[in-house]
Amino acid sequence: MHAIRLHAFGPAENLTYEETADPVPGPGQVRIAVTAAGVHLLDTALRRGESGPFPAPTELPTIPGREVAGTVDGLGEGTDPAWLGKRVVAHLGLAPGGYAELAVVDAAKLHELPDTLGDSEAVAMIGTGRTTLGILQFTELGPDSIAIVPAAAGGIGTLLVQYAKNAGATVIGLAGGPRKVALVRENGADLAVDYKLPDWPEQVRAFLGDLPRTPSGETPMATVVFDSVGGDTGRAAVDLLGKGGQHLVFGWSGKGPHDGEPLTFTEEELATRGITSQGVLGPAMIQKAGGDIRTLELASLAAATQGRLRPALHHFPLAEAAAAHRALETRGTTGKVVLIP
Repeated sequence: MHAIRLHAFGPAENLTYEETADPVPGPGQVRIAVTAAGVHLLDTALRRGESGPFPAPTELPTIPGREVAGTVDGLGEGTDPAWLGKRVVAHLGLAPGGYAELAVVDAAKLHELPDTLGDSEAVAMIGTGRTTLGILQFTELGPDSIAIVPAAAGGIGTLLVQYAKNAGATVIGLAGGPRKVALVRENGADLAVDYKLPDWPEQVRAFLGDLPRTPSGETPMATVVFDSVGGDTGRAAVDLLGKGGQHLVFGWSGKGPHDGEPLTFTEEELATRGITSQGVLGPAMIQKAGGDIRTLELASLAAATQGRLRPALHHFPLAEAAAAHRALETRGTTGKVVLIP
């Protein structure tokens, strides 16, 4: 088969497209003929040898990638034969291997796909979609909510905007550059602004000032910030929160003096402002989901199948995985990045 292999940690150019042996499914496993493979920003960190929610590989070469969709073309010993020939999607978990024409996974991780859901959409929802719904466990959105979504043109941001609008919330989406701002507006945000412009917070404040006053006669403020950027943009977004507001953190990719670091607040700062700040990834998310991340996968796939959530997609050929990584790292993508073998 053809696959993307990483022989040494480092830049995107270290991802090479080459032929390698076909994987063989073990007991209780299936082999998937891959038609779509998801790419995550985390993949770029693992490629550099950095750890995160998933540990960096300890043995090289390795085939990156943990989200795949396709058709089951092989079974391991003891695997239910009914899976053979089924269209499926799976998150591979701790074991990578997704950037390939063939991938092996435990049958217990599979989800059968309906005819109405495309492979790329399924790949987006099995990872990015489940994370989105996991984040949303930490807040309640409704007509009185005002949500700020930094990185609103990204995979998670796109889904957050849609979910919040479906809940009746007022949504403010931030994105970098006119093209991305236009996409956020088309996705349904009530206000889409370019965070690269120095006056973007003033634009948001002017918008809030035009909304109906609160029962106490005050200008409305944001009730929740879905923060995946941190840095200067994240800090400015948090400054737009009103009392009782939530700062939900699931990343810190922003460009600024604090790039690469999450925002931090002292207990005194939070108490004075009357807001909360909480990281929502990892154990906290799994605990909220009742200890079973699969429940989020099921809910995510159902939301896409029923048309309630529509992932935005950015495709690259499998052979161009290095270009996909570079584009992700330089903010040259919109929506979920998907490799097509």
